[in-house]
Amino acid sequence: MPRNQKKPNTTLTTAQRLSSIVKSCRDIMRKDKGLNGDLDRLPMLTWIMFLKFFDDMETEREVEAQLEGKPFYPIIEPPYRWRNYTDGLHSMTGEELLAFINNDEAVRPGGTRGLGLFAYLRGLRGDGQRDVLARVFQGVQNRFTSGYLLRDVIDKINDIHFTSNEEIFTLSHLYESLLREMRDAAGDSGEFYTPRTVVRFIVEVINPELGEILLDPACGTGGFLVAAYEHLYQQVQSVEDRRILQNESLLGGEAKSLPYLLAQMNLLLHGLEAPNIDYGNSLRHKLSEIGERDRVDIILTNPPFGGEEERGIQGNFPADKQTSETALLFLQLIMRKLKRQPKPGRAGVVVPNGTLFADGVAARIKEELLKDFNLHTIVRLPNGVFAPYTSIPTNLLFFDRSHSTRDIWYYEITLPAGKKNYTKTQPMQYEEFADCIAWWNNRIANDHAWKVRAEDVLKYNGNNNLQSVNLDISNPNRTADLQHRSPEELVESILAKEHRIAEIMEEIRQMVGRK
Repeated sequence: MPRNQKKPNTTLTTAQRLSSIVKSCRDIMRKDKGLNGDLDRLPMLTWIMFLKFFDDMETEREVEAQLEGKPFYPIIEPPYRWRNYTDGLHSMTGEELLAFINNDEAVRPGGTRGLGLFAYLRGLRGDGQRDVLARVFQGVQNRFTSGYLLRDVIDKINDIHFTSNEEIFTLSHLYESLLREMRDAAGDSGEFYTPRTVVRFIVEVINPELGEILLDPACGTGGFLVAAYEHLYQQVQSVEDRRILQNESLLGGEAKSLPYLLAQMNLLLHGLEAPNIDYGNSLRHKLSEIGERDRVDIILTNPPFGGEEERGIQGNFPADKQTSETALLFLQLIMRKLKRQPKPGRAGVVVPNGTLFADGVAARIKEELLKDFNLHTIVRLPNGVFAPYTSIPTNLLFFDRSHSTRDIWYYEITLPAGKKNYTKTQPMQYEEFADCIAWWNNRIANDHAWKVRAEDVLKYNGNNNLQSVNLDISNPNRTADLQHRSPEELVESILAKEHRIAEIMEEIRQMVGRK
């Protein structure tokens, strides 16, 4: 029968057993010379778990069909089902197993020749789940060089019961810890992980409601979608509510194959049965072609920043707002994707500090944000929230489509007393958002909160041409001059100015070319 979605209390025995399985798998994988640290081991463990998870879900569907007297048609057909090559008479190991998984054509379980496993999965077409499988395995490569070690890992994963709600719940938390470890190993490449405390805060104050459609267009490993799912799950009161949550509530987008795979597994483990994540760059569509039917109620995201998009992507945006800066392109996409009616859409977005004070294209985008949207809150995070992976200061923008911006509230969260910075072992804690959460619905200026009129940040010259839109407003309740700015803030300010100079030079070059 389908597992009960209610999360039970985990037992120490279950946690210990699953931790032991995962530890044993990692110990086995360390022996394979083809796997390079956690950056390889977690993806390999993920696709193996993914196939076992899917087979267990197929088993539940098969039992349901039998009880209802209906025919059952597996999404993955024999001899490609997990059980066909891991259990029983035709189970495989060694070079035979590697060839079956890796090769376009191979000897299959039972001795017949045909497509190899990955080739078969990548070629699946049809309903939503077949398409998801095809997209997931499009970017997966099996890096095991020993089929015997791979078989040992498969045997360990076979002991996980994905039909058990208790084991799913325990494993979901264990998997999140593995994602954090992978971020640690990735260093600067760990941009697809947003601190759980930041994610939880944004979801809490945005407060998604069942029936609303929520999107993360740069979902990485799925942190925002997982937190939103858990938040919405508490509102489920009926079978229809559950259907809405499972099928109509959460959307994602991810351009990179590895985080796409990790997000699928992360969401599956947390209870979303068929994650709806678009595999591709969310910026690839023309902004002008996004219509009302494409819009959503809520967008929560931490888009990549510091990257540069190619000219083909930039061409999807208005001529006066084209830029190579990824964060600015995503900000425009988010603005375009928010619903107008019947209830104004709302967003919570992580942005680098440079977005607040940058001029040129950035100023024109911010002008639109203030005139066409209600940028009601900017939460200024302490330095080092994303440390040690990046030291760039970050902010949280909260806006909606209710009306143009009149006042912008700022709330500055500072480092706890006596603390100089966050570290990998001592990250920001959720409790540090407590005062901001308490202030959120009862806004009064205080030592951490202040209000600025939108008209005071929109600067025009005598010809009514836009000069600047500086949202980098310091807390008036504390002294914060240049001497007290962090080295990271100073570097970012210099880089933003250099970027603006490059934009001006490009504009001049184009003007000269037209003469």
